[in-house]
Amino acid sequence: MSFKEINLEMLPQHIAIIMDGNGRWAKQHGKMRVRGHEAGAQAVRKTVESAAKLGIKHLTLYAFSTENWSRPKTEVNTLMGLLVKSLRRELERMVTNNIKLSAIGSLDKLPKSVQHELQEVILKTTHNSGTHLTLAISYGAREEIKQAVKQISEKVKNNIIPVESIDETIINEHLYTQHLPDVDLLIRTSGEVRISNFLLWQIAYAELYFTDELWPEFDEQSLNQAILSYQKRERRFGKTSEQLT
Repeated sequence: MSFKEINLEMLPQHIAIIMDGNGRWAKQHGKMRVRGHEAGAQAVRKTVESAAKLGIKHLTLYAFSTENWSRPKTEVNTLMGLLVKSLRRELERMVTNNIKLSAIGSLDKLPKSVQHELQEVILKTTHNSGTHLTLAISYGAREEIKQAVKQISEKVKNNIIPVESIDETIINEHLYTQHLPDVDLLIRTSGEVRISNFLLWQIAYAELYFTDELWPEFDEQSLNQAILSYQKRERRFGKTSEQLT
């Protein structure tokens, strides 16, 4: 799929990706699971650079879910170590490509080394104005919504917010993604057709794109194919086709 086939005037503002299939890729290639995660990290680099090349404003990657903490301890430790290594290695590349990094999720549950590395890269890229890359780490949408409900309830209790004023804007302001627009295009790799507790509020009107490719196989052509599919769809937001025209 050629870059030239993409209509740059109709790009999705916010793309979110469920990066699935590292373990299966490793198994198919007769490798240990850690090699699959390493190959997945390379796919992250390619995808971020491809998004920046196109001019995608916001890219959110599901890097580690709240449910992933239940995986074998050795695998979790490997993933955390790989995350630290990737952040250190990619910092210079992010600065060069004008990419801004953010993170969402229960970040206080991450190992201190990960928190430190994450905050350092976030700080050093905070003034970049290109693609805004957000890593969802130790993230779960139900937990995010639960925390938002608690915060809003506390403010109602203390007469900071009148209950009558609670609307979508108020809810958005209490989510992890309060500084991000809603998702336009959600991509999931590996052939699985489910959302897996990812950005449940933010994908209300997103276009969903599922591919059989395993995450380490996902590349620039794969991203272009997903965007082209998005551009061929009619986004009605509850309206009829006639109303749109």
